[in-house]
Order: sequence, then structure tokens, then C-alpha cells
Amino acid sequence: MAKGRESKPHIGIFGRRNNGKSSLINALAQQDIAIVSDVPGTTTDPVRKSMEIPGIGPAILVDTAGIDDIGELGEKRVGRSLKALKTVDLAVLVITNNVFGEAEKRLVEAFKRQDVPFVIFHNKADQQELETSIRKQLEARYQTTVLPFCAVNPLNLEDAIATLRKAMPETAYRSRSLLGDLLNYGDLVVLITPIDTEAPEGRLILPQVQAIRDIIDNDCIAVVVKEREVDALMKKLQPRPSLVVTDSQVFLKADASIPADIPLTSFSIMLARHKGDFENYLKGTPKIDDLKDGDRVLLLESCTHHVACDDIGRVKIPRWMNQYTGKKLDYEVVAGLSDLPRPIAEYALVVQCGGCMITQKQIKSRLKDSVDAGVPVTNYGMAIAFMHGIYHRAVAPFVKLEKTDEDYL
Repeated sequence: MAKGRESKPHIGIFGRRNNGKSSLINALAQQDIAIVSDVPGTTTDPVRKSMEIPGIGPAILVDTAGIDDIGELGEKRVGRSLKALKTVDLAVLVITNNVFGEAEKRLVEAFKRQDVPFVIFHNKADQQELETSIRKQLEARYQTTVLPFCAVNPLNLEDAIATLRKAMPETAYRSRSLLGDLLNYGDLVVLITPIDTEAPEGRLILPQVQAIRDIIDNDCIAVVVKEREVDALMKKLQPRPSLVVTDSQVFLKADASIPADIPLTSFSIMLARHKGDFENYLKGTPKIDDLKDGDRVLLLESCTHHVACDDIGRVKIPRWMNQYTGKKLDYEVVAGLSDLPRPIAEYALVVQCGGCMITQKQIKSRLKDSVDAGVPVTNYGMAIAFMHGIYHRAVAPFVKLEKTDEDYL
């Protein structure tokens, strides 16, 4: 499974070599999905497996290499394990033999840097019982649950599942409605969906499908139309729509066709508010005006796809940004959750895609270094709206709800 391509909540299993991390994965999933061996270092790269957790639903378990791996290759494995923190919503720190040393402390610090909640499982409890004093000390110091467990004979498996369920942030598995807080029963919503070279054959793209489902779930009516038919539709459509959502690439056409008193936004901005770093997008988008000749712009695509000749991230946004700013800018595109080609501080602006294929945690982790370094961040749809002069209108439906319009508009 490619990292970053699953929108289910992710649970990372961390700890020293031979502490039974893979055995814990198998016990939680109740099937042999991870290789188990007495040889330290058997798990070399993060391994992912889907499972169902009662009260949470489908989740991804991430088995990682031992944090105490040694040698040049071992250091690379440790680095990959720590990198996995950017994709997980909850971490399980596995200890044994009542040992909680520098390796564990470094892991906890890494959890905190990435804002990842964690629990501690004392594995192999059949060989060495968890000392009460150590349990109380760790629970007091880190304000988390410390659970004795035996992956080989998991008698308290229900307790382990309950611990994960309690520690998992609700935002990781119980998402709010995309548009529900904008709508009332029976409202009509128009979705403008161009069918171009980037549209998948015979179907709509995921954000469009998600919007349709969300509208229906909120007992409203979805009307789907291509941009060429919008004018004809608006002349005869009754009742008038309560909201119009457009593909960002035809923002100008939508803005001209939809009366000013009807709220208008885009699928990308809808996703930005739903699970992106919306407040920082609002702060960062106007920084497009501050770009100078020679500035480097980073475009982040959270999934990999076939690149079309008129690709939105690689072609259209750079073209529009050059036209809008009148500056000579350098662009770099990074797909998936790959490493950046240079330090984040060397970029003047970061533009994140909608992120329909990944979790909110993964998006915010992806942008954390940018925010910490003071590099402005924006979103595909918000940047496009800004460069086309319709930014205020496009974010207005959501900004009013967030009560940040006076701060950012």
C-alpha cells in the first residue's frame, strides 16, 4: 500500500527491536499479517495492514522497524520509522521487561513534535509482569495509558482495543459534513463539473462524488452540470440554488454565470475547510502578492497520477501564477508524501492540493514544517480563486461560519 493513499485512520506501532511489535499487529488484527521472528530487525520498512476496530471502523495498522536499529542501514530504517509519524493518527509505544530508556524518551519527543497522541503497551507480560511503580510513573509523566499485554496469548485483547478506541482522536475517523452546515432541508446545490482530459473515463473525480453523497446525506438536492451548460441551466432552474460548487479550473466562468447573491465556492476549497489547514491557508493565500522574481514555489500533490498535457498542478497553476504576479518564478512539484528536494525554508510559497486521498492528519503534518518555518501555505482552489480575483466570494461561505472573515478578508 502506498504511503499516503489511504484516508482511513492510521495507527503506528513503535518500539525497540524484538519487543513484539509485529506480534502485536497480528494480535490486534487477529490474523498473521506481519512477519514474526526472534531475530532482531526482522521488520525493515513500515508495513501497513487494514483492520476493523469496533467504535472506529476501518483503520490502518503500521508496523515499523526497531527504533534501536544499528549500523548505516539501521539508521535508514529508523529514519523511515520516524517518517511514518507524519502519516499516523495514533502511536502505540511497545516496551518490554519494564525498560523505558533513552530510545523510548526520544520516541515520545518525536510523537510530541508531530502532535501524535500515544499509548504504551508493555508486551510479553507473560515473561515479565509490568511493575506497578513503573506503570504509575509513566502514566503520571506522560498522561497516557500504560497497558500490560501479551501478544502471543492476548487475554485482554478487548482492553487493548478499548485503549486504542479511547486514545484515537475523533477527527481521525468521524469527519464532519462537507457542506451540511451551509444547507437546510431540501436545498438545491449545483455542482459544476468539467469533463476534460484529467477526468477519469466514465466517472467523476472523488471530491465531486463526495460532494454529491454529502448533499444527499443532508436531505438536499444535487444538480450536476458541465460548465458549458451552466448559463442555460440558471435561466430555467427553480428553485434557485442555495449553493454552487465548481471545479476550480472554471472559476471565472462560474463567477460570471452565477448571480452574486448565490454563494459560490469550489471542490478544492470545500476540502480545504473540511480537512486541510484552512486557517493557515487563509493567512497564506494573500502572500501570493508578495512573490518576487526568482522565488521558488512548491506544489504538493498528495497522490500520484498520470500527468496530462494541461495538468492543474504542473501546468495551469504555474501559468496563472506567472500571469498574475508578472514575476519569473521557479516551480517544484512533489507527488505523494515523498521527501522534499530541498529545505522548506528555501521556498517562498507552498501550494497544497485538495488532499482527497489522505487524512487531515497527513495534510497538516505535511504542512507543519512550512508553517513552523513561516513559509506561507495555500491550497489549489484558494490560490486559483485569488489569482482570478474572486477569492473573497469563494471563501465567504466558510469564512463566515468560522468567524474569521474580519481577520482575513
